[in-house]
Amino acid sequence: MSMSLSTKSTFTSLGTGTTGERMHALIKELYPICRSITGNGVRESLNILKGRIPIEIHEIPTGQQVFDWTVPLEWNIRDAYIKAPDGNKIVDFKINNLHVVSYSIPVNKIISLAELKKHCHTLPNKPNAIPYRTSYYQPTWGFCLPHRQLELLSEGDYEVVIDSTLEPGHLTFGELFIQGDSDEEALFSAHICHPSLCNDNLSGLALLTELAGIISKRHSRRYSCRFLFAPGTIGAITWLALRKEHTKKIKHGLVVACVGDNGKMHYKKSRQGKAEIDRAVMHTLSHSGQQYEVHDFSPYGYDERQYCSPGFNLAVGSLTRTPHGRYPEYHTSDDNPGFVTAEALADSLDKYIEVIDLLESNYTYLNTNPFCEPQLGKRGLYRSMGGLTEAKTEELAMLWVLNLSDGCHSLLDIAERSNLPYQLIRGVADRLIEHGLLTKKIDKSAD
Repeated sequence: MSMSLSTKSTFTSLGTGTTGERMHALIKELYPICRSITGNGVRESLNILKGRIPIEIHEIPTGQQVFDWTVPLEWNIRDAYIKAPDGNKIVDFKINNLHVVSYSIPVNKIISLAELKKHCHTLPNKPNAIPYRTSYYQPTWGFCLPHRQLELLSEGDYEVVIDSTLEPGHLTFGELFIQGDSDEEALFSAHICHPSLCNDNLSGLALLTELAGIISKRHSRRYSCRFLFAPGTIGAITWLALRKEHTKKIKHGLVVACVGDNGKMHYKKSRQGKAEIDRAVMHTLSHSGQQYEVHDFSPYGYDERQYCSPGFNLAVGSLTRTPHGRYPEYHTSDDNPGFVTAEALADSLDKYIEVIDLLESNYTYLNTNPFCEPQLGKRGLYRSMGGLTEAKTEELAMLWVLNLSDGCHSLLDIAERSNLPYQLIRGVADRLIEHGLLTKKIDKSAD
């Protein structure tokens, strides 16, 4: 569903142009690269990101056991095509890398049309689109092409070539850690394994890159932040296997995907369901003035299902625009640079920053004058005359903050109970602190 999007850009990062324009430009730069769960395409993409933020690139060898999984053989591809009986190339990997099933084994042979069709994948309901298909753990090969093109093929012998390699190598992922005042961490994770698909998930890579640039420039950070760029499923599993003990430091996190389309925001809760991250995102969306949807956790989707597996049960949700599989361009060649917009990317980034700012400032306070209401008027905190709805709302927010600042309620608790925007609650809390009416109880968010 299309909607009006915020185009505000109040933060600066690396590069020129607005945040949305920078993210869209990065998507276009990454778009031609053929990525998979391993291989040179992932390395090339990570090196482009490294030119913008100081990520560390890690290589995990083929065969390493990671929980119930094993790091697979590394796959690389140089060329692939189908030649018709007249000698013309009718499918060319170099024109669109979606034409080849990811992880296809090498092939070089002449086959009949009937045999060729056994290895062709199309979308009859989207006859002009190229589908995206993979075969990571079953040795096979295949091509993807528009259904309309397949229907036009005539009888005869076809030359099929896939110049690929499957051999011992590495699984590659990128990681950036930014130290905060606390060793507790916020984890932000995006999958980097898809080839020329923009919303899923070049948009996630671009948003995380921009967000990391913003966070790194902040002079004060309550939480440490970890940014992970890893292949879907096997990459997250590998990272969790390597960082099993370290995950105890993760306070909350978000999986970033599908953040560039013009649909409304969607949030998938963590397995915990009522974690601080769940409440922070839902509160932010509920006061955004835009349409949104919230969904309970399910063990299907992106890498949140790994972070939320019962052995870890991390407080990690997924904040997207239109979720995977719910837009017609999903996993097809129609998910191209024209499908994602700078405005949608900027709006998604704004939401992430609002959530982070909430988490960073969600402290618990004590009312220093708890016996009846303090006299706000003599402190210039209360209007002497009625009227002005905005002022009245601010005064109401002050009364809520004073009443619930008993050492047991965080600012988010107060915002939820009063049904007032968090930023308003935080703002009046700052004013009350300035006048000596509040004092911070603890240097840690209340659950």
